[in-house]
Amino acid sequence: MTTMLPPVSQAEWDRWQRSAAVAAVAGCATFACVGFFLYFLGGVNSWLQFFLSYLVAYNFWLEVALGSLVLLMLQYVTGGAWGFVIRRVLESGTRTLLLLAVLFVPILLGSHVLYLWAQPDAVAADESLQRKSPYLNVPFFVIRAVVYFAVWLALAYFLNRWSARWDAESRPGSPRRYRMLSAPGLALYGLTVTFASIDWVMSLEPDWYSTIYPVMFAVGQMLAAFAFVVAIVVLLATRRPLVDVISPGLLRDLGNLLLAFVMFWAYVSVSQFLLIWMANLREEIPWYLRRTRGGWQWLALLLVVAHFAVPFLLLLSRDVKEHRRRLLFVAGLVLIMRFLDLAWWIEPAYPLEGRYYFWLLDVAALVGLGGVWSWWFLRQLQQRPLLPTHGPFLAEAMPND
Repeated sequence: MTTMLPPVSQAEWDRWQRSAAVAAVAGCATFACVGFFLYFLGGVNSWLQFFLSYLVAYNFWLEVALGSLVLLMLQYVTGGAWGFVIRRVLESGTRTLLLLAVLFVPILLGSHVLYLWAQPDAVAADESLQRKSPYLNVPFFVIRAVVYFAVWLALAYFLNRWSARWDAESRPGSPRRYRMLSAPGLALYGLTVTFASIDWVMSLEPDWYSTIYPVMFAVGQMLAAFAFVVAIVVLLATRRPLVDVISPGLLRDLGNLLLAFVMFWAYVSVSQFLLIWMANLREEIPWYLRRTRGGWQWLALLLVVAHFAVPFLLLLSRDVKEHRRRLLFVAGLVLIMRFLDLAWWIEPAYPLEGRYYFWLLDVAALVGLGGVWSWWFLRQLQQRPLLPTHGPFLAEAMPND
């Protein structure tokens, strides 16, 4: 039997934020030191790896933040007690998008290193890049990024502002305006994330394309965000006020939804593989060849086993879904696999020799950016009650006597 703990105190919030700050400083310092050391050893290839590692880590934390926005809008559109319980975590995740907009600046500064289409010499020597230059050029790339973040920040702003107003009101209101914003908001998300996935990741290999790739990108964001939210909720499940609403049934619902997202990710991933492999087009096949050779095949196998098979089998069990520690293990495993999946997507775009020691950069970038992001997230999470005091689905979320 688990002893119920009191609400999280300010001292605990401060301690957690200090730990995040320490991780941020240590990770960023290691990332910078290792990056510059490898640059002096390996020259331009190491500088390229520096930005590739940053891009992987950045996209991982963007997945959690942007996926939180999607899940928040989905919950307002579909309803359900599951979303009421995790709403504060989702809202706090969306409020990190402003930080991530600032952290996107290094990618802009490194665009001439990351992307062939941003290198004048490469464009001059490649007729295909010249045909795509009206779209793939640095000024338009920057403008599109500004538009993406403007849309995401606007959606997050209004949803958070209205939610705060709900808490301040003494009487409940209508949830209609949430649905009126969230329904078109999901459409805007689908549009912006499609072009963002093309701009930031797919264009690393400008001669390759896949129409299902943006769907994989979006599903990965939702999966990462939901796994993160499940982990946070489970960690706080014995604290008030969550202890009053977290029941085995609710944990089972969260586990079922996590299983659904894992299966959806597997479905779109296998669909892309089968469609590209059966078409056997020389423009598409090399993407998989680069990711199944030179050691990357072992990571591909690990993704099949640990990103799909293990979570799938574990989440079929009712006992796993209703047990906090077991569910936390599955959520943590999914998060680790999301980072490795992004690395598998991004880094083989530039096959570099001796890549094994570059994983130091990957881990340092993940920890450094993660520390900064976590510090900001914890700061947002403590600003409001962990459970909304008013709002739609409140009665449904409260357990019946």
